[in-house]
Amino acid sequence: MRAMHASLLATAAGSLAIAALALATEPADKGLVSPIYGVSLPHGYRQWEVIAPAMEGAPLDELRVVVGNATAARAYRSHTLPFPDGSVLVKLAWKQKPSPEFAPATIPGAATTVQVMVKDARRYAATGGWGFGRFIDGKPADEAQHRTCFACHQARVKGHDFVFTRLAP
Repeated sequence: MRAMHASLLATAAGSLAIAALALATEPADKGLVSPIYGVSLPHGYRQWEVIAPAMEGAPLDELRVVVGNATAARAYRSHTLPFPDGSVLVKLAWKQKPSPEFAPATIPGAATTVQVMVKDARRYAATGGWGFGRFIDGKPADEAQHRTCFACHQARVKGHDFVFTRLAP
């Protein structure tokens, strides 16, 4: 009896993971998917959990924040590598600008990009299990920009499942 319950729970968990991945990667506008990978801006990503902020120096001079869906956030908290299928990370980036109210502070200026990573080991087997999307003003960047994504991650963070961002303490 216990084996049957465990089997049913495992099947249900697998079905939920597949459904979550489908919802997380379903485009808000089906025409706005990244070249090569077919990744879109996921619904509701601005309400996801913050994984970590970052500051990018020259020449980009950006403030960034990475958010993750529930699957990615659980993987970070439990130190799970590789990330499980269904993990989705979104990096929002803005130009840095000085605060008009408090001179020592830097605040977000103009938005620059929103970048998305979607973990699906079968679909993206050739790129470490990750699909990439880079969006400017809500529209996917060109194919040339997407061709650089995996090579950069592979060269620098292969040992961390191709993910740069670490969970902020």
